[in-house]
Amino acid sequence: MTASGDRPTGLAQYDRTAEDASAAVIAAYSTSFGLATRLLGPRPRPHVRNVYALVRVADEIVDGPAHEAGLDPEAERAVLDDLEAETMAAIDRGFSSNLVVHAFARTARECLIGADLIAPFFQSMRTDLTVANHDDASHDSYVYGSAEVVGLMCLHVFVNADNPRPALPDPSLVEGARRLGAAFQDVNFLRDLFHDEGALGRDYLGVTTGRRSRTDVLDRIDADLAAAAATIPSLPADCRRAVTVAHDLFAELSRRLRREGDDSRTRVRVPDTVKAALAARAMLGLHPRGARA
Repeated sequence: MTASGDRPTGLAQYDRTAEDASAAVIAAYSTSFGLATRLLGPRPRPHVRNVYALVRVADEIVDGPAHEAGLDPEAERAVLDDLEAETMAAIDRGFSSNLVVHAFARTARECLIGADLIAPFFQSMRTDLTVANHDDASHDSYVYGSAEVVGLMCLHVFVNADNPRPALPDPSLVEGARRLGAAFQDVNFLRDLFHDEGALGRDYLGVTTGRRSRTDVLDRIDADLAAAAATIPSLPADCRRAVTVAHDLFAELSRRLRREGDDSRTRVRVPDTVKAALAARAMLGLHPRGARA
């Protein structure tokens, strides 16, 4: 039901407001991801924003703002647990008083995003409250929950948004989504290496302790990016350009990280002019860097 003109009312207005709230989160927190999201078609775009907003709110609970507000780790965990419980309840009932949760729940219901992806994500967020130094096994488990499942959530959106018969994605696309998410996370770990160690007391990669070399990490990142690039051309047409931009932005970050010295404490960034060139390249429909034409 609408009021005058096309202005929504009731639940439709609430749904629209929830989507607007999620869009505001991504606009405030990520210029690169925001750029890529704008290149999505109108079918998947709001759903990807809904996924990102919930992920960002959960991440902020464990990465500083909650602590700055006066919460200790036990209180942070309680807030995180409450957010997970509200998310699952909202998916079940189709409504939440939390606008970001409400938007995510609508996406989850439409796109077959279930507890098999949501629970590992929240478990990785809890890990940040209890584990400071990761070995190979805990790193891989953390990256799966914090990044790979987010890539899988987005893949479910790409495949199922506006689909009257939602289905599980093709296994080859699942592999590509996981490896792209892993590459994104490890790039960010390298970019934030000294901040994570100094401000948060965390070591995700073992680079600063000598357990793993910076080159080893970058080699793994580039292998993951190459594997993901091979699957991007098989995505739905209204998603390929956005994922290509995201892939190529992180490939560029990897290249710049490799060029930096081990002791560099500058957070590597991609200049806006280079971002614009990568976006233009994707708009032309070119394959992601490293993909077979």
